[in-house]
Amino acid sequence: MTDMTASHAALEPSRSDKFRQRTVPLILFAVVLLVIPLFNPSRSMVTLLNHMGITIVFALSYNMLLGRAGLLSFGHAVYMGLGGYFAVHVMNWIAEGTGIWGSVPMFSMPAFGFGAGALAGAVIGWPSCRRAGTPFAMISLGVAELVAAAGFMFDSLFGGEMGISGDRMNGPELFGLSLGPVDEVYWFIAFWTFIGVLGTYAFTRTPLGKLSEATRDNPERVEFVGYSPQRVRYLVFIFAGAFAGMAGGMSAVQDEIFTPENLSLIPSGAILIATYVGGIRYFTGPIMGAIVMTYMGSNLSDYTAGWLLYLGLMFVCVVMFLPDGIAGIVYGTADTIRQGRAGEMWRTWMLRLMGLALVGAAIITIVEVAFRWSDGYGEVFEPFGLQLTVENPLTWVIGILSLVLGILALRRAAKGGGK
Repeated sequence: MTDMTASHAALEPSRSDKFRQRTVPLILFAVVLLVIPLFNPSRSMVTLLNHMGITIVFALSYNMLLGRAGLLSFGHAVYMGLGGYFAVHVMNWIAEGTGIWGSVPMFSMPAFGFGAGALAGAVIGWPSCRRAGTPFAMISLGVAELVAAAGFMFDSLFGGEMGISGDRMNGPELFGLSLGPVDEVYWFIAFWTFIGVLGTYAFTRTPLGKLSEATRDNPERVEFVGYSPQRVRYLVFIFAGAFAGMAGGMSAVQDEIFTPENLSLIPSGAILIATYVGGIRYFTGPIMGAIVMTYMGSNLSDYTAGWLLYLGLMFVCVVMFLPDGIAGIVYGTADTIRQGRAGEMWRTWMLRLMGLALVGAAIITIVEVAFRWSDGYGEVFEPFGLQLTVENPLTWVIGILSLVLGILALRRAAKGGGK
């Protein structure tokens, strides 16, 4: 007679596997956060790292909807914005020092943002989550436009075009941090980033987190076994809004200002791109996407006027050719090495890298020359000392030839990978 208990036990990861797969990555993440200041980064780099931490929590909250529950939202910035606005109001109440607010530390602003985001998610999600798929996406788009318009209409709540600002150097200090210098703000961001990562990961291990994935894949079967897909989506929506509000509270302390732009479609679209580029199938995907996109958004603008075009092209390429995102590449490569097949795949990898480099060179050449030509100021694109203009035949030789050779190399690599 088959021992079913032993069979089920064999399917469950061992205690050592659980520790290695679930606890060790969190410990390593905490160690990285602790070690970064030892390298004495510049003030601008610390500020960039702070924004990376905020975007990480924001992206993880968005992936609770998109990756876990299968809900495509075009207005997730609403919950970060409302959480941030409420946190700024609390900061001003603390500065006035009236009543109980005089004893509230600034360090707790993400907790207030968490509560405001959860409340907003509960109110807006009640009608929104009655639908899924395209109707839900359209509802989220309408809600985003509605709340963004309200930001300009209700000055007492949102401050109009100028927004509402606060001062983070008020209230009692916690952990000896005044939150004045940007180095102290880093520890604040690092602490709440870790809490956000830990909280969102813990959510994926709960029955609700598992049910959200089941609802994404087969809502009819979830309903058949006795659960309401609508209620599951609604609860997930509340938690996603709460963690987005937490990111808003972190941003309120970091930037000390919130404007109606924080409620608009621009940050909602940016976090969609960051999450998808990172990889929505993996928990660490949004973390990778948040780091890469925040860095690119901060630094590409220093080198080219067409940085938004490059981000858009990268997003299109990821959607078409790399649906698992950056995390898919990383984990796929790790699995290949672990299986001992790296030697077989090196030629395919080299072809892909060469093809991507050639296609990238073609796109950069054409885009940069086109931007300089459209400006009308007579600037010339000069990579490696070459003077590339619209009139120069070398420009089109480099652009077209590199593009053709790159596509051929990628096609060859695809065939090799298939074999």
